[in-house]
Amino acid sequence: MSHIRRSTLRKRFHHALRRLFAGVPASLRFAIYRLMVDCDPEPDGRLELKIAETREELEACFRILHDAYVSSGFMKPDPSGMRITIYHALPTTTTLCAKYDGRVVGTISMIREGVFGFPLQSVFELEHVRAKGGKVAEISALAVHPEFRKTGGAILFPLMKFMREYCSEYFDTRHLVIAVNPEKIELYEALLFFDRLQEKVVESYDFANGAPAVGATLDLKYAAELFKAGYRGRPTHKNLYKYFFKLKLPNIRIPQRRYFTTNDPVMTPELLDYFFNKKSQVLEHLDDRRKALLWSIYTMVEYRAVLPMLGGASLPNHPMRQHQRYSINCPGEVRFGPSAGAQAFVFNVIEMSLSGFQAESGLELPLQAEGVAMIELGKGERSQVSVRVMRRRETEAGTYYGFKLDEPDAVWRRCVAALEVGHTSGDLMQ
Repeated sequence: MSHIRRSTLRKRFHHALRRLFAGVPASLRFAIYRLMVDCDPEPDGRLELKIAETREELEACFRILHDAYVSSGFMKPDPSGMRITIYHALPTTTTLCAKYDGRVVGTISMIREGVFGFPLQSVFELEHVRAKGGKVAEISALAVHPEFRKTGGAILFPLMKFMREYCSEYFDTRHLVIAVNPEKIELYEALLFFDRLQEKVVESYDFANGAPAVGATLDLKYAAELFKAGYRGRPTHKNLYKYFFKLKLPNIRIPQRRYFTTNDPVMTPELLDYFFNKKSQVLEHLDDRRKALLWSIYTMVEYRAVLPMLGGASLPNHPMRQHQRYSINCPGEVRFGPSAGAQAFVFNVIEMSLSGFQAESGLELPLQAEGVAMIELGKGERSQVSVRVMRRRETEAGTYYGFKLDEPDAVWRRCVAALEVGHTSGDLMQ
């Protein structure tokens, strides 16, 4: 504990340096900030990083977040003592937690674009980010317990490392976006190489109780080379490139998945009811449009008793469709014609049903062509199906093809059934 709860002298020294170099050019100032980095390549074995999935873990995360936001003026105190937002109810949001000796001491959430979009979309434009292709996730709800805020990066850096690895390797995310207080933005720019979404500061950000905010983004496709250049020649404990991209921390518990899904929903009917009905009135205060969208996600009968009822208002010009709880990214290939030596066209399946799937491919596939597809649905879960290419759709993010199955095989049937009835990512393992 003595290593974790170190003296505040170093933190005060860093604050003094920041004030001293406020008038220094940004490039030099950022280089000075990077000199202050102190990341432990061998964190205490009592530190554990994992997805928050139990009621106790989620409640501890929401309480730490509430206290941090209240103390910073980003929200008013809530009777529940927790900060619970509608985004936490979505399967496209994952909350990570840092636990020390079994106690939650830090948290961060990743909100991938879902039926409600992103919180920061209300004030920041993201068109130029989306135009580059790849999925976007907003990094939000970052907080460390007060007893552990004076530990340098002993909690923060492991959390950020886990977040980076999870987004890149498990969450199918290319772009990170954030909305932070103007006083903090330079640390994200200097240490983590975020670029501002716009120069102008938003003076009143509703999601943070009207506090000012600055938006920024990081393209994970090029992040490694940015970090490598920025931390070149630095010793290990001051090198965030090695720490984030090369080091493997045994403290991190990676998610276990049977299939190549790209999100980890944890909200059972019981958890949804506890946090969003009993401990807060988040669901009750939704408008009918958002209530309907929740119904389009949680379609299983077990959720009906906890989902909010619509007020009866009609929703003209707002067509509804069922939304998936699980996104997938399964590699595959298809060969057309009877010859086993025919050219293989590779693709990635992003949506699937019992009768077909949608895939992304950089190759031009012949429409109406019939062939045999081999698709890796998970580790040891390979499906072979006869398919026909039905349609093609061009977008700024890539080219997408719709496939129709002649007849799903047993592997395909099992996967579709699991995705349709599984409440949480843990259910898919059964």
